[in-house]
Amino acid sequence: MDTPLYALSAVQLLERYRARSLSPVDVTKAVLARIERWEPSIHATYGLDADAALASAKASEARWNQGTPQGELDGVPVTLKENIATRGTPSPLGSAATVLSPAAADAPAAARLREAGAVIVTKTTMPDFGFLGAAPSSFHALTRNPWDLSKNTGGSSSGAGAAAAAGYGPLHLGTDIGGSVRIPANFCGVFGLKPSHGRIPVDPPAAARVIGPMTRTVADAALLMKVVSRPDPRDYMSLPAQDIAWEQLGRDVRGLRIGLWTDTAGGWPIDPEVKEAVLAAARLFEQAGAIVEPLTDWTTLEMRMGMAHFFTMRCRVDLAAMPVERAKLAADYIHAAGEYAGSLSPEETFRAFTRMQALRAATVAATQPYDYVLSPVSPVLPFAAEAINSGPENPLKDSHFTSVFNQSEQPAASINCGYAASGLPIGLQIAGRRFDDLGVLQMAAFYESVRGAQAPWPEPM
Repeated sequence: MDTPLYALSAVQLLERYRARSLSPVDVTKAVLARIERWEPSIHATYGLDADAALASAKASEARWNQGTPQGELDGVPVTLKENIATRGTPSPLGSAATVLSPAAADAPAAARLREAGAVIVTKTTMPDFGFLGAAPSSFHALTRNPWDLSKNTGGSSSGAGAAAAAGYGPLHLGTDIGGSVRIPANFCGVFGLKPSHGRIPVDPPAAARVIGPMTRTVADAALLMKVVSRPDPRDYMSLPAQDIAWEQLGRDVRGLRIGLWTDTAGGWPIDPEVKEAVLAAARLFEQAGAIVEPLTDWTTLEMRMGMAHFFTMRCRVDLAAMPVERAKLAADYIHAAGEYAGSLSPEETFRAFTRMQALRAATVAATQPYDYVLSPVSPVLPFAAEAINSGPENPLKDSHFTSVFNQSEQPAASINCGYAASGLPIGLQIAGRRFDDLGVLQMAAFYESVRGAQAPWPEPM
C-alpha cells in the first residue's frame, strides 16, 4: 500500500520533489487534512495558519518547477514548538499569564528553516513556561498522546511529540532543558535529539536549554540538524560553526565501549517493562560487537535538589515580575514551585548553582570512559494525560536519566525500543561525549536498522 503523503519522510519528499513526481502543495494539503482529523482528539497545535502554509507551499512548487529550489528543505512541512519565535505570532509559553504580543522576528531556528524553503505549518503546544515533563497547560487545551488518548505526551515539547506521532508532516522542533525533547519523544514513540549545548543557536540563549529535532526517522533528524545548526549571532553561547557530515549515518559499532545505566542511586525501581526493553536494546549493540558494561548511577540527591531549588526559584522570580492579577493566571504547579522556592534562604539558592556544577562534573567524569551510554529515557510508562508527573512520592524521578545531560551539555537522543503490554512506546536514551552529536545520530541509526519492525502509527478514531 502506498504511504500517505503526510507520512512520507523528509528524505522521501525531497527525492520526489527532485523527480517532479510530487508537489509541495499536495503534501501540505495532506498534512493540513491530517491535522484536521487528529486535532479534536490530541490538541497538539497552536497558531495554525493554513493559508500561510499553502502560500509557502505554492511558492516552493513554483521554485521546483523552475528547477531552482531555495534550500535543503524546500517544500518540506515542519512544525515548531511555540516558544521558538516566528515573526508575527505571539509566544504564550504555555501560560495564560503571558501577555500575548506578536513576535518581532523569527528565532534563529525559524529563520534557518525559512531560508531553506521549509513550509512552517503550525506551532505546537507546551506546559506553562516549559516547567513540566508533562502536557498540562493553563493556556493550551490538554495535549493527549495519539497512542492512547488517556495518556500523557510527556513534556515540555508536548505538542511536537504528539504531532510527530500523529503524522503532522515529517519534521518537528522542540526545546529541551531537562528532557523536554526526549521525554515526549519517548512517550510518543518518535525519535528526538537533544544536541550538545550551543549546537543549534537559540534566542534568548540560556544555560542547559537547547533546540532539537523530533522526527519519525533518524535520517530526517540529521537533515534537520544540517539546517538549524547554522550560526546566528544572536546566540552568544553557541558553538563555532562546524562542517559536520550529518548525512553520514552508517557506522560499525564493533569495539565501541558502551556504558549501560539502568540503576538509580535512590534505590527506587524502574518500570520492569521499561528496563527489559532497554536491556534488550543493549544486547543488540553487544551482539554487533560493542563492549557493553554496567554503569553505576553517579548522581546524588543533593545534586538533584540543587536543580530543583534553582528552577523553582526561577518560577518565583517570574511570578514576582508580573502584576498580581496576571500572575494568578499561571498554572497551579508554577505557584506551588514559587511557594517552595520562598522557603529557601539566599545561601541555599547559591548552593543550588554549585550543586548543579557538581552534577555536571560528575556526569562528565562518569561517562567519559565510554564512547556512548545507553539508558532509559523515562523510568516510567506514559501516565495519565491530566497528571503533571508520574507520582508525588518522587517528583524528580521523571527526568532522572535525562536532565544530567543538559547540565553536562552532552548530546543525547531518544529512540523507540519497544512497547509495553498496553501498546505504549518505550524509549532508549543514547548519550555521547560533548560535541559528538553526529556519533549519537550514528548510534541511533545503527539501532534503528537492527531493532526490527515497529508497530503501525496510531490513527484517529
